[in-house]
Amino acid sequence: MTLAIDVQQLTKRYDAVTALDRISFQVKPGEIMGFLGPNGAGKTTTLRILTGLLAPSSGSVRINGLDVERRSLEVRRQIGYLPENVSLYPELRVQEYLAFRASIKDVPRPERRPRMEEVLEHCALQDVRRKLIGRLSKGYRQRVALADCLIGKPSVLILDEPTVGLDPHQIRQTRELIQRLGHSTTILLSTHILPEVEMICDRVTIINKGQIIAVDTPHNLRRRLTGTQQMVQVELRGPEAVIDQALAQLKGIPNLQADVRVPLEEVFIHLTTKEEEVPQAAPHE
Repeated sequence: MTLAIDVQQLTKRYDAVTALDRISFQVKPGEIMGFLGPNGAGKTTTLRILTGLLAPSSGSVRINGLDVERRSLEVRRQIGYLPENVSLYPELRVQEYLAFRASIKDVPRPERRPRMEEVLEHCALQDVRRKLIGRLSKGYRQRVALADCLIGKPSVLILDEPTVGLDPHQIRQTRELIQRLGHSTTILLSTHILPEVEMICDRVTIINKGQIIAVDTPHNLRRRLTGTQQMVQVELRGPEAVIDQALAQLKGIPNLQADVRVPLEEVFIHLTTKEEEVPQAAPHE
């Protein structure tokens, strides 16, 4: 399976400052991945590298199997990018702006009108299609920016803090829109708001001080943060001596109980502990 986003050992340095320190994570096709971390953690730097706007110091990024540095133009055609601070043309009407953006994104001329109608409907902009962008509320301008992201039919959406500065009603509308988009598009959603990723995302990557510190589902991360008790049961088959040797290497795990069933050379391990104390295997495909 080709990953929608594949980041490997990505590093970015600014003179003596290391903004990203060998980070790696993957996003599967059709997945909504939350990219969570405090301000200054390295989220925006990562997104700019993913979109080809910033060159890494080392490491690699692939979008749908394409190397971002070597095949930048091809990659950009497959990405819709919503930066934290959106720049629009306030003197244009909504439909004028989207028609202009469709033209510079090389949407074939016969497809521009139906594509524009599709994104206007998708982003609930039909009622303001003839209004000047400069007279729209921030929530509507955010929708226009999302419509712009979608008009080129990208397979990957990269959204940087899409709800910052919105009121509660606008935040709810934007979250609902992102969830709808996730049915057909891979989404990487950068935010510093944990409840936001819990409501929207399938999985979460947490970054802090330029390093990835966790990758998991929102549910599992919540359990780890709150210290909820869990039990892990593992069934092993093999020679008893080999199993004993493997169990002896497990260190730092409290409440470990092994039930050996000799006739079938099976071992059932019962482990009750706080989730954060369970050793985490390195992610792999």
